[in-house]
Amino acid sequence: MLTGILSGFGGASLNQILKVGGGVLTVLLVVPALLKMLIVTVDEGWAAIRTRNGRPIVRRREHAVRYARGPRVGQLKHPASPEGELVVLRPGTHGAFPLLLWYRMVDVRTRAADLPARHLTTGTGHTYLVPASIEWRPEVSGRALRVFELEVLNVHERVSNVVGAALRDVIRELGAPPLPSNADMSDLVLSACRQQVLDSCGVELLHVTLTGDALTEGYLLAEAIRTRGADDVVVPLAR
Repeated sequence: MLTGILSGFGGASLNQILKVGGGVLTVLLVVPALLKMLIVTVDEGWAAIRTRNGRPIVRRREHAVRYARGPRVGQLKHPASPEGELVVLRPGTHGAFPLLLWYRMVDVRTRAADLPARHLTTGTGHTYLVPASIEWRPEVSGRALRVFELEVLNVHERVSNVVGAALRDVIRELGAPPLPSNADMSDLVLSACRQQVLDSCGVELLHVTLTGDALTEGYLLAEAIRTRGADDVVVPLAR
């Protein structure tokens, strides 16, 4: 039996086994490795920026590959950037150049965050506690992703600061109560800071939502002080 097994590995039989084994290894190992080296796949909700030695490659605007997604209502346009843009790939399959050029994936899906509640005062001296939330996503273009990836260290903190400043300015311009509805206030804040967020952070601000009831103890106290007469006696409430 042992002699029969050994004779099966000799001569032409051994050559045939080696050919079949080599073909199987080529299909299972070599071809996938080559595809992984020469092809990059970008999924929906992601973008890819070209890098060299781990650093994003900056090209002039006319040479940058633009991320082409369908036009949408109210799409924001930003001015040309003289310092250049990143080379951006849209979702799909693209050729890659191993060793010399590579692509780094960037998550461009929508993200939501809550802003800390702020005590804000109107022009008439009424104080309100205003909580809000925001929804944003990186704007997928060579110029915007350059800002997002290279120029802003903490994008979420920067966006929160810009929106918070706009919220303060909008509240400051309000007169005597009643306040506008949350939906109207949200639109005012969004229109006041949307372009600034895009220019300074590379982020598209989708929604600003004021939540909760802005009428607070600060407003009630301000009203009590304003309406109290000189002879009125203030009696503290028992706890």
